[in-house]
Amino acid sequence: MDTVNLLTIISIAFLGSFGHCIGMCGGIVLAYSTIKIEPASSKVSKTVAHLLYNFGRVFTYTLLGAIFGAIGGVATFSNTANGTLLIVAGVIMILAGLSLMGKIKFLTLIEHSISSSNFYKKSFQKILHSKSNVSFFVLGMLNGLLPCGFVYFFAITAASTASPLYGAIVMFVFGVSTIPAMFSLGFLSSLASATSFRNMMMSLSSVAVILYGLFTLYNGYDYLTNPLRTILQCH
Repeated sequence: MDTVNLLTIISIAFLGSFGHCIGMCGGIVLAYSTIKIEPASSKVSKTVAHLLYNFGRVFTYTLLGAIFGAIGGVATFSNTANGTLLIVAGVIMILAGLSLMGKIKFLTLIEHSISSSNFYKKSFQKILHSKSNVSFFVLGMLNGLLPCGFVYFFAITAASTASPLYGAIVMFVFGVSTIPAMFSLGFLSSLASATSFRNMMMSLSSVAVILYGLFTLYNGYDYLTNPLRTILQCH
């Protein structure tokens, strides 16, 4: 993957984490901060707990990226297939951006929850009440499986790379870029209620998602019209 793509992914993830991620996962962070972390705990202990939780999320995202990248790779056999995949991904990215902006309900319609299963609920509750350090990492892993439009967007981006390695990199970079917001929330609960700030960051990330979708559309068009284009040039 080239530097421009990585910087775009970092920018979208970082901006969106202060809007969408805090809104979606803020309750979980506040819950485990209250239930799992003792008020008298040292700052070092609290820092380790929050980092382990976030590392768990990143671990899950990275695995998902590798899986979606592999799926995308299976679908690419020719420039026509590559171009079609990228055009479809670009259209979905644009729809995702409009949905994050609140213009349409695209992401709401495609979200279906594994979190509604009894197994997930019981596992979540059990881990939430455990005080071990490992439980923070596992809680983060479970959090990474929650249905989330923002994660879907980056999963589509991972699939469009047509590579397990690049797909994993996309989701790893996404996960790491959301850590500052989620880590800060663990210490500053006021972030969860700073509606105007969150809305501004969400608007910026929505625009970035749409622009990236347009860029992906262009890449797809280039595949369809340029017989010399190869999948390596996209990375």
